[in-house]
Amino acid sequence: MSSATNIHPIFHRILQRSDKEQLLRQTACVIWLTGLSGSGKSTIAEGLEKKLHENNFLTQILDGDNIRAGINSNLGFSETDRLENIRRIAEVSKLFLNCGIITINSFVSPTSEVRKLAKEIIGENDFIEIYVNCPLEICEQRDVKGLYAKARRGEIKDFTGITAPFEAPVSPSLEVKSNELTIEESAEKIFSFILPLIIKK
Repeated sequence: MSSATNIHPIFHRILQRSDKEQLLRQTACVIWLTGLSGSGKSTIAEGLEKKLHENNFLTQILDGDNIRAGINSNLGFSETDRLENIRRIAEVSKLFLNCGIITINSFVSPTSEVRKLAKEIIGENDFIEIYVNCPLEICEQRDVKGLYAKARRGEIKDFTGITAPFEAPVSPSLEVKSNELTIEESAEKIFSFILPLIIKK
């Protein structure tokens, strides 16, 4: 946090989140999908977004590869960079939240520390943690990007599940076992869970 004395936020003078939610007729939240690479997070996020759109909800997907190709293109995969990656994503998510938009985030976010940071920035009441649970061996079999193979050969350092740890959420808002459900079933399970939370009362 900056200690500069010449920064004067105007948050109190601009239209508030409640104004935007009233316009959109929805209650905003941040849906945070966490899980191993290859667990199906991005595909499930896409399916969920389509289902929400079909039901007249305004959404925005933030996906790991997209974010790292843009706003976080200067970051690597060290522990420090992973933390900064999530911090920036959480801050961007909060901007969408304040616009009344339902944000669907798809990030490995491998440790309890980084997920705790995201929740603290976004706010506990607006942070919905979805654990996309899939066994490592299944993720490796899918390996559509060839990342696990490269990590096994030592070509990728600090790769989650191989040379860097993944700490499974202890008490997520919802767990989706993507090796047991289809993409459509996974998206439907999340949609049914969040629907009571996003309908504008």
